[in-house]
Amino acid sequence: MAEITATLVKDLREKSGAGMMDCKRALSETNGDLEAAIDWLRKKGLAAAAKKSGRVAAEGLIAVASAPNRAAMVEVNAETDFVARNETFQAFVEAVAQVALVVGEDVEAIKAAPYPGTGRTVADELTQLVATIGENMTIRRARVLNVKRGVVATYVHSALRPGIGKIGVLVAVEGEGEIQALEVLGRQVGMHVAATRPEALDVSAVDPAALEREKEVLSAQARASGKPEAIIEKMVEGRIRKYYEEVVLLEQVWVHDGETRVKEVARKAGATLTGFTRFQLGEGIEKAPAGDFAAEVAAAAGVA
Repeated sequence: MAEITATLVKDLREKSGAGMMDCKRALSETNGDLEAAIDWLRKKGLAAAAKKSGRVAAEGLIAVASAPNRAAMVEVNAETDFVARNETFQAFVEAVAQVALVVGEDVEAIKAAPYPGTGRTVADELTQLVATIGENMTIRRARVLNVKRGVVATYVHSALRPGIGKIGVLVAVEGEGEIQALEVLGRQVGMHVAATRPEALDVSAVDPAALEREKEVLSAQARASGKPEAIIEKMVEGRIRKYYEEVVLLEQVWVHDGETRVKEVARKAGATLTGFTRFQLGEGIEKAPAGDFAAEVAAAAGVA
């Protein structure tokens, strides 16, 4: 068998745009023949997928999946909203959520897991999908929540079909009550979280750095009033309480009635909220300016 050198792998990577490990495998499968290796990558859809891997993928879908005492949520991105309406893509995102429910929230573990009914891994199935649909796609993130006694409720805002949409929420609800009642409470909390975007479950979970920044800003604002330090301290304390009401789930006012605290709603239901996660599609991804993709298509078609 021909020696697979680093130089050979580098050459194949530059010619095909495929990943290093895929290039090494292609050369091994073709006994070091560079042109045959390129063909091998093309047949597998790896070269085609690699050419698209640099494009920004900020569209796509959020999906949730549930099991007793456990639920998972994933975000799978694509380049355009058009792909989110593709049934094949929707089915893939749903399947990835089911895989996460079994293997956990580590994205690399999800990619390495078997994709149901194909004999391929999730990563390989994604590569096939990229080659078929013609857009860059990525499995961006996943989250799994568990409870010992109770439910992990799911909520998808404006779902395209059950369990998939652009905003998803998981809510862990511990309690001894009827599962159906806990599910109803959890879904209501999920709707609340989707609307209010809390940053922490309780006061102790607030990011210390964020809290310090807030205190510094509030202190500066209070000092600008020219009041004595003792008064300023009390002003800051009051404003920090207001800050907690804005960012802490249990301290927020229940959106469903506009007056009760979330912690009181849970207490009256005989339940304890132990965790939540909110995913909004594309949050934190720097998107290309609108029209860039259209310009790219026009350029590829030779349109001036």
